[in-house]
Amino acid sequence: MPGPESQLETRRAAPSSTESVTPRLLSRRTVLQSLLGVGFSLQCVELITSVTADLRRTRPQGGDYFVGAFGDQQGQVITPHDLPLGGPPLIAYPLDPHTQTVRDGSRLNRVLLVRLAPAALAEQTRAVAAEGIVAYSAVCTHTGCDVTGWQHQSQYFVCPCHTSTFDPKDRARVVSGPAPRPLAALPLRLVDGKVTVAGPFSGRVGAQQPRGDRHEETGERSGHRDRRAAAESGSRPEHPGVPSGHQRAAPASRA
Repeated sequence: MPGPESQLETRRAAPSSTESVTPRLLSRRTVLQSLLGVGFSLQCVELITSVTADLRRTRPQGGDYFVGAFGDQQGQVITPHDLPLGGPPLIAYPLDPHTQTVRDGSRLNRVLLVRLAPAALAEQTRAVAAEGIVAYSAVCTHTGCDVTGWQHQSQYFVCPCHTSTFDPKDRARVVSGPAPRPLAALPLRLVDGKVTVAGPFSGRVGAQQPRGDRHEETGERSGHRDRRAAAESGSRPEHPGVPSGHQRAAPASRA
Protein backbone atom coordinates (compact mmCIF):
# COMPACT_ATOMS: atom_id res chain seq x y z
CA MET A 1 0.00 0.00 0.00
CA PRO A 2 1.50 3.33 -1.04
CA GLY A 3 2.42 5.72 1.67
CA PRO A 4 1.07 9.22 2.21
CA GLU A 5 3.84 10.82 0.14
CA SER A 6 3.10 8.56 -2.86
CA GLN A 7 -0.61 9.34 -2.69
CA LEU A 8 0.16 13.07 -2.58
CA GLU A 9 2.40 12.82 -5.67
CA THR A 10 -0.30 10.84 -7.52
CA ARG A 11 -2.90 13.46 -6.72
CA ARG A 12 -0.54 16.19 -7.92
CA ALA A 13 0.25 14.35 -11.16
CA ALA A 14 -3.37 13.52 -12.08
CA PRO A 15 -4.98 16.37 -14.10
CA SER A 16 -8.15 17.77 -12.66
CA SER A 17 -11.37 17.78 -14.68
CA THR A 18 -11.22 21.58 -14.71
CA GLU A 19 -7.73 21.60 -16.17
CA SER A 20 -8.64 19.13 -18.95
CA VAL A 21 -11.96 20.74 -19.96
CA THR A 22 -11.00 24.41 -19.81
CA PRO A 23 -8.72 24.41 -22.92
CA ARG A 24 -11.43 22.74 -25.00
CA LEU A 25 -14.06 25.18 -23.79
CA LEU A 26 -11.77 28.08 -24.58
CA SER A 27 -11.08 26.62 -28.01
CA ARG A 28 -14.80 26.28 -28.80
CA ARG A 29 -15.49 29.73 -27.47
CA THR A 30 -12.72 31.20 -29.61
CA VAL A 31 -14.08 29.48 -32.72
CA LEU A 32 -17.61 30.70 -32.04
CA GLN A 33 -16.39 34.24 -31.43
CA SER A 34 -14.40 34.14 -34.65
CA LEU A 35 -17.41 32.90 -36.62
CA LEU A 36 -19.60 35.60 -35.14
CA GLY A 37 -16.94 38.18 -36.01
CA VAL A 38 -16.75 36.97 -39.61
CA GLY A 39 -20.53 37.05 -39.94
CA PHE A 40 -20.68 40.57 -38.56
CA SER A 41 -17.92 41.71 -40.91
CA LEU A 42 -19.75 40.25 -43.92
CA GLN A 43 -22.93 42.04 -42.89
CA CYS A 44 -21.00 45.30 -42.62
CA VAL A 45 -19.49 44.80 -46.08
CA GLU A 46 -22.94 44.08 -47.55
CA LEU A 47 -24.38 47.14 -45.84
CA ILE A 48 -21.58 49.40 -47.10
CA THR A 49 -21.94 47.99 -50.62
CA SER A 50 -25.69 48.57 -50.56
CA VAL A 51 -25.32 52.14 -49.27
CA THR A 52 -22.70 52.92 -51.92
CA ALA A 53 -24.93 51.55 -54.67
CA ASP A 54 -27.81 53.70 -53.44
CA LEU A 55 -25.60 56.80 -53.39
CA ARG A 56 -24.47 56.14 -56.96
CA ARG A 57 -28.07 55.93 -58.19
CA THR A 58 -29.39 58.87 -56.17
CA ARG A 59 -30.38 61.89 -58.23
CA PRO A 60 -28.17 65.02 -57.93
CA GLN A 61 -28.33 66.61 -54.49
CA GLY A 62 -27.78 70.21 -53.40
CA GLY A 63 -24.06 70.71 -52.74
CA ASP A 64 -22.92 68.07 -55.25
CA TYR A 65 -20.00 68.94 -57.53
CA PHE A 66 -19.62 67.63 -61.09
CA VAL A 67 -16.98 65.40 -62.65
CA GLY A 68 -16.41 64.65 -66.31
CA ALA A 69 -18.22 61.51 -67.42
CA PHE A 70 -15.88 60.47 -70.24
CA GLY A 71 -12.62 61.23 -71.97
CA ASP A 72 -9.67 63.15 -70.55
CA GLN A 73 -11.83 64.86 -67.93
CA GLN A 74 -13.40 61.68 -66.61
CA GLY A 75 -13.45 61.84 -62.82
CA GLN A 76 -12.07 65.40 -62.73
CA VAL A 77 -14.02 68.05 -60.80
CA ILE A 78 -15.49 70.61 -63.22
CA THR A 79 -14.75 74.33 -62.87
CA PRO A 80 -15.91 77.20 -65.12
CA HIS A 81 -12.52 77.11 -66.88
CA ASP A 82 -13.37 73.63 -68.19
CA LEU A 83 -16.40 74.99 -70.06
CA PRO A 84 -15.62 77.09 -73.16
CA LEU A 85 -17.89 80.09 -73.63
CA GLY A 86 -20.46 79.29 -76.31
CA GLY A 87 -20.04 75.52 -76.05
CA PRO A 88 -19.82 72.74 -76.87
CA PRO A 89 -21.36 71.23 -73.72
CA LEU A 90 -19.66 68.79 -71.41
CA ILE A 91 -21.30 65.57 -70.21
CA ALA A 92 -20.84 65.14 -66.47
CA TYR A 93 -21.97 63.17 -63.44
CA PRO A 94 -22.73 64.65 -59.99
CA LEU A 95 -20.21 63.99 -57.21
CA ASP A 96 -21.10 63.77 -53.51
CA PRO A 97 -18.24 65.83 -51.99
CA HIS A 98 -18.68 64.27 -48.55
CA THR A 99 -18.33 60.62 -49.56
CA GLN A 100 -16.53 61.25 -52.88
CA THR A 101 -19.16 59.06 -54.54
CA VAL A 102 -19.73 59.70 -58.23
CA ARG A 103 -23.45 59.32 -58.95
CA ASP A 104 -22.86 57.25 -62.09
CA GLY A 105 -25.14 54.34 -61.18
CA SER A 106 -27.85 55.56 -63.56
CA ARG A 107 -27.85 57.07 -67.06
CA LEU A 108 -30.50 59.45 -65.79
CA ASN A 109 -27.82 61.21 -63.73
CA ARG A 110 -25.92 62.34 -66.81
CA VAL A 111 -25.93 66.11 -67.09
CA LEU A 112 -25.14 68.52 -69.94
CA LEU A 113 -23.09 71.49 -68.73
CA VAL A 114 -22.63 74.42 -71.09
CA ARG A 115 -21.38 77.97 -70.56
CA LEU A 116 -23.23 80.72 -72.42
CA ALA A 117 -23.21 84.51 -72.36
CA PRO A 118 -25.41 85.53 -69.39
CA ALA A 119 -27.06 88.25 -71.49
CA ALA A 120 -28.23 85.60 -73.98
CA LEU A 121 -30.17 83.66 -71.33
CA ALA A 122 -33.90 84.02 -70.83
CA GLU A 123 -34.93 85.42 -67.47
CA GLN A 124 -36.10 82.04 -66.10
CA THR A 125 -32.88 80.43 -67.28
CA ARG A 126 -30.68 83.04 -65.59
CA ALA A 127 -32.43 82.16 -62.31
CA VAL A 128 -30.98 78.62 -62.42
CA ALA A 129 -27.61 79.50 -64.01
CA ALA A 130 -24.24 80.26 -62.41
CA GLU A 131 -22.35 82.97 -64.30
CA GLY A 132 -23.82 81.81 -67.59
CA ILE A 133 -23.33 78.07 -66.88
CA VAL A 134 -26.50 76.01 -67.23
CA ALA A 135 -27.15 72.32 -66.59
CA TYR A 136 -29.77 70.01 -68.10
CA SER A 137 -30.53 66.31 -68.15
CA ALA A 138 -28.56 64.63 -70.93
CA VAL A 139 -31.35 62.11 -71.62
CA CYS A 140 -33.83 63.00 -74.35
CA THR A 141 -37.48 63.24 -73.34
CA HIS A 142 -38.61 61.49 -76.53
CA THR A 143 -37.28 57.93 -76.27
CA GLY A 144 -34.45 58.31 -73.76
CA CYS A 145 -31.46 58.60 -76.10
CA ASP A 146 -28.30 60.46 -75.06
CA VAL A 147 -28.40 64.09 -76.20
CA THR A 148 -24.93 64.41 -77.70
CA GLY A 149 -25.37 66.80 -80.62
CA TRP A 150 -24.53 70.51 -80.49
CA GLN A 151 -25.44 73.15 -83.06
CA HIS A 152 -22.81 75.83 -82.57
CA GLN A 153 -24.39 78.69 -84.51
CA SER A 154 -27.77 78.55 -82.80
CA GLN A 155 -26.36 77.06 -79.57
CA TYR A 156 -28.92 74.26 -79.50
CA PHE A 157 -28.70 70.75 -78.07
CA VAL A 158 -29.57 68.08 -80.67
CA CYS A 159 -30.59 64.49 -80.01
CA PRO A 160 -29.11 62.35 -82.81
CA CYS A 161 -31.82 59.68 -82.63
CA HIS A 162 -34.76 61.65 -84.02
CA THR A 163 -33.29 65.16 -84.28
CA SER A 164 -35.16 66.68 -81.36
CA THR A 165 -33.63 70.12 -80.76
CA PHE A 166 -33.55 71.99 -77.43
CA ASP A 167 -32.61 75.58 -76.59
CA PRO A 168 -30.43 75.73 -73.45
CA LYS A 169 -30.77 79.53 -73.38
CA ASP A 170 -34.49 79.16 -72.68
CA ARG A 171 -34.88 76.29 -70.16
CA ALA A 172 -34.10 73.74 -72.91
CA ARG A 173 -37.46 74.28 -74.59
CA VAL A 174 -38.18 72.06 -77.58
CA VAL A 175 -37.34 73.96 -80.77
CA SER A 176 -38.13 71.12 -83.17
CA GLY A 177 -38.52 67.37 -83.32
CA PRO A 178 -40.76 64.84 -81.58
CA ALA A 179 -39.62 65.40 -77.98
CA PRO A 180 -42.77 66.10 -75.93
CA ARG A 181 -41.19 68.37 -73.31
CA PRO A 182 -37.99 70.26 -72.44
CA LEU A 183 -34.96 68.68 -70.83
CA ALA A 184 -35.12 68.95 -67.05
CA ALA A 185 -33.02 71.85 -65.75
CA LEU A 186 -30.66 71.50 -62.79
CA PRO A 187 -30.11 74.72 -60.76
CA LEU A 188 -26.46 75.70 -60.27
CA ARG A 189 -24.24 77.92 -58.14
CA LEU A 190 -20.50 78.36 -57.78
CA VAL A 191 -18.86 77.24 -54.52
CA ASP A 192 -15.11 77.72 -54.05
CA GLY A 193 -14.68 77.95 -57.81
CA LYS A 194 -16.53 74.68 -58.48
CA VAL A 195 -19.75 74.21 -60.43
CA THR A 196 -22.21 73.02 -57.77
CA VAL A 197 -25.78 71.71 -57.68
CA ALA A 198 -28.14 74.21 -56.06
CA GLY A 199 -31.31 72.11 -56.09
CA PRO A 200 -33.11 69.13 -57.66
CA PHE A 201 -34.04 68.67 -61.32
CA SER A 202 -36.90 70.92 -62.38
CA GLY A 203 -38.93 67.94 -63.62
CA ARG A 204 -38.90 64.31 -64.62
CA VAL A 205 -35.77 63.08 -66.37
CA GLY A 206 -35.80 60.56 -69.18
CA ALA A 207 -38.51 59.69 -71.68
CA GLN A 208 -42.22 60.05 -71.04
CA GLN A 209 -43.65 56.86 -69.55
CA PRO A 210 -47.33 56.42 -68.71
CA ARG A 211 -46.89 53.99 -65.82
CA GLY A 212 -45.53 55.68 -62.73
CA ASP A 213 -41.87 55.09 -61.88
CA ARG A 214 -41.27 52.93 -64.96
CA HIS A 215 -39.96 56.08 -66.68
CA GLU A 216 -36.51 55.28 -65.26
CA GLU A 217 -36.43 51.98 -67.10
CA THR A 218 -37.31 53.85 -70.29
CA GLY A 219 -34.42 56.24 -69.76
CA GLU A 220 -31.99 53.42 -69.02
CA ARG A 221 -32.86 51.07 -71.87
CA SER A 222 -34.50 52.96 -74.68
CA GLY A 223 -31.20 54.26 -76.03
CA HIS A 224 -30.11 50.69 -76.65
CA ARG A 225 -33.41 49.84 -78.36
CA ASP A 226 -33.14 52.84 -80.67
CA ARG A 227 -29.57 52.00 -81.66
CA ARG A 228 -30.64 48.45 -82.51
CA ALA A 229 -33.64 49.67 -84.51
CA ALA A 230 -31.48 52.16 -86.39
CA ALA A 231 -29.00 49.44 -87.31
CA GLU A 232 -31.77 47.14 -88.58
CA SER A 233 -33.40 49.86 -90.68
CA GLY A 234 -30.17 51.37 -91.96
CA SER A 235 -31.02 54.77 -90.47
CA ARG A 236 -28.68 57.04 -88.54
CA PRO A 237 -27.22 55.52 -85.32
CA GLU A 238 -27.52 57.36 -82.03
CA HIS A 239 -23.99 58.59 -81.33
CA PRO A 240 -21.85 59.03 -84.46
CA GLY A 241 -24.60 60.45 -86.68
CA VAL A 242 -25.51 64.06 -86.00
CA PRO A 243 -27.24 66.32 -88.52
CA SER A 244 -24.96 68.15 -90.93
CA GLY A 245 -23.31 71.20 -89.39
CA HIS A 246 -23.70 69.93 -85.83
CA GLN A 247 -21.04 69.15 -83.27
CA ARG A 248 -21.16 66.62 -80.50
CA ALA A 249 -21.14 67.25 -76.78
CA ALA A 250 -17.59 67.12 -75.49
CA PRO A 251 -16.25 64.71 -74.54
CA ALA A 252 -18.24 62.19 -76.53
CA SER A 253 -20.60 59.87 -74.69
CA ARG A 254 -20.08 56.13 -74.80
CA ALA A 255 -23.04 53.79 -75.11
